[in-house]
Order: sequence, then structure tokens, then C-alpha cells
Amino acid sequence: MNNVTLNNGLEMPQLGFGVWQVPDEGATAAVKKAIEVGYTSIDTAMIYQNEVGVGKAIKESSVPREQLFITTKVWNSDQGYENTLRAFDESLERLGLDYIDLYLIHWPTPQFDEYVDTYKALEKLYHDGRVKAIGVCNFEIEHLERLLKECDVVPVLNQVECHPYLAQNELKEFCAKHNIFVEAWSPLDQGGEVLQDEVIQKIAASHSKTPAQVVLRWHLQNNTIVIPKSVTPSRIEENFNVFDFELTEDEMAEINLINRDRRKGPHPNDMNVR
Repeated sequence: MNNVTLNNGLEMPQLGFGVWQVPDEGATAAVKKAIEVGYTSIDTAMIYQNEVGVGKAIKESSVPREQLFITTKVWNSDQGYENTLRAFDESLERLGLDYIDLYLIHWPTPQFDEYVDTYKALEKLYHDGRVKAIGVCNFEIEHLERLLKECDVVPVLNQVECHPYLAQNELKEFCAKHNIFVEAWSPLDQGGEVLQDEVIQKIAASHSKTPAQVVLRWHLQNNTIVIPKSVTPSRIEENFNVFDFELTEDEMAEINLINRDRRKGPHPNDMNVR
């Protein structure tokens, strides 16, 4: 496993396991399998409604808690300073944990204009030692600029939709300038068209790897943190087996050229659902 060092000195696995759209009862088995395979970073959220299942898997795992890296997120309807502190306590209770490694704001929801106060609540949790690191999800450059201006703690990462058809180059450049990692959700384009792309297929064949493994390798070599999700045991293993090969500079450049700036999910400025 490759680890990255976040801007506060905390080490985080570069490859993690996501549980979006995994029902609570299925999350326990999926996370237990992921931990058995070798994943130590698990990414959940209140809105996924599977924190209890994830917590059960952590408790039943033979891997000590301190060797795991657990991420969860505050949902849009819980934004605001006091609401966020309450939501954190509730997530902690559902997970059955004493602390969270990484706590994130799920969406900026700019229409409601509460993400600065929400982030200040995250800063309190961080200063109180209840979380080891704080960050954001789905923040555009304008949202990040405001946090950097009005808050004290630089986010360690920004988790956004990112895959070869949505390379997020401008955002990546901004984040790199401010020592903020980009973490990719939907890194495989939700198993969609990217995996059928002829460039990805050709490179996969040349390495005797699957298209998904090539895409994950592209993320890793771009210094992106990545959290693929699957409930299929063979796919969980496949997505983990990406450390025994490297893409060449030419192959990386080829994949970079297929960017379409095309989203599967909503644009952050339009995602104001509560």
C-alpha cells in the first residue's frame, strides 16, 4: 500500500474502500472483505445510512483500530456550527468509535451559505482531538478560496468526482498549490463508459490488467487518493491489486488526452439538496 502524507503530517492510505450505495446490512460483509484483502482506509458518510454496518465490520475485524483510517461526512441538512457538532457525535455513536480519522463536509450547498460555519465546527473537532484531520468534498475553487481566507486550518483533501473523463485538471492544480490532496469519488466512472474506452482497453491489454486496474493506476500516479467501491469479493480484490505495475509516461499522457470534462454526478453549485 502507498501512503500519502497529508498537510498536517498524518499518513493516509492512497487507496481506500468506498461504501456509497451499499446497504447497511451489506456494508459489514463488504468492509470485512476489504480489510481481509488489505484495505485499511474505509470511506463512509451519514447519508449512506451504513455507518452502523461499517462500525460492526471494524469491531469484528482482526486489524487493530489504530491501524485503520476511517472517514465519514456531515450531510447537507446537518450543516451549521452546532448542527455539525451534534451530527459528528451521532456518526461517532453509529460507528461505535472513539474518534474519526477524517471528517469531511459532504457538499458546499452554496445556496444555504453555511459551509464556513460548518468548517469552523470541524476545526473545533480537530483542535479538540476528536478527529485527526478535516477536509471537504465537492468544493470548487471559489469555495476553497473562501475557506482559506476565513478559516484557520487548511483542508487536508477535497474529495470530488474524478476519472479519466473528468480529470479535474484546474482544480487539481489549485489544490496542489495549497497542499490539499484531491481524492477521487466515482474513480471508475461508476463502471461506465471510461472502462470501455479504446485507449484504456489497449493499455490494459498491454499490461495484462483490467481496464479498472489501469484507471486506478492512472489516479495513483497522478498523486490522487482513490476510493473505489464494490460489494463483489473478486472486484474488491481486483481493485486492490494495482501496486505490481506502472504506466509509462506515454500511457499516462494518452489517458490524459481522453478527458471530456464530463460529470456523472451534479455540479457542486447545483447540489443544494437537504
